[in-house]
Amino acid sequence: MSSKKENESECKMCKVIPGLKPLTPANVAFHYLPLFGAANYATLSINVMNPSLISSMIPSRDVTNILLINSVVGSGLYIYSRRHLQPAPQQIRLMYSGFEAVMFNFGSVLLWAVLRTVSPRSNCISTILGLVTGGGLIYAGHSILKYIDHTISSSSSISSK
Repeated sequence: MSSKKENESECKMCKVIPGLKPLTPANVAFHYLPLFGAANYATLSINVMNPSLISSMIPSRDVTNILLINSVVGSGLYIYSRRHLQPAPQQIRLMYSGFEAVMFNFGSVLLWAVLRTVSPRSNCISTILGLVTGGGLIYAGHSILKYIDHTISSSSSISSK
């Protein structure tokens, strides 16, 4: 049985590449799958804003649902692992993280669909607009969760004094 310290020392690449973590089940579920979900989210933004680009790369099928599912799962796992949900029972954590992930992703798709109708008919501008708004929404969501985690940590340290 190897300890966490031994796993971290085995990962020499983790020291070289920032953000790289050892391949443990927890890191796969709560670090790498959310990163995969974020990549799918960015691709989803392009797919909604400029559908011809994705369909020219993958002409045989519509990948929108696949991108959406991967994005929901990735963001749901990310939210599930956040510090402010740790004290909650597992069922509540699943419900909250699932709800937040679905609302975030479907809200983003709705925003992109509306932006697509009001933006100029340039595929390049639409693609950039999708990526910029998607990046902004991920940044805002990440910042909100960090703020909530920090607020919960601060209030629990104050109440324990």
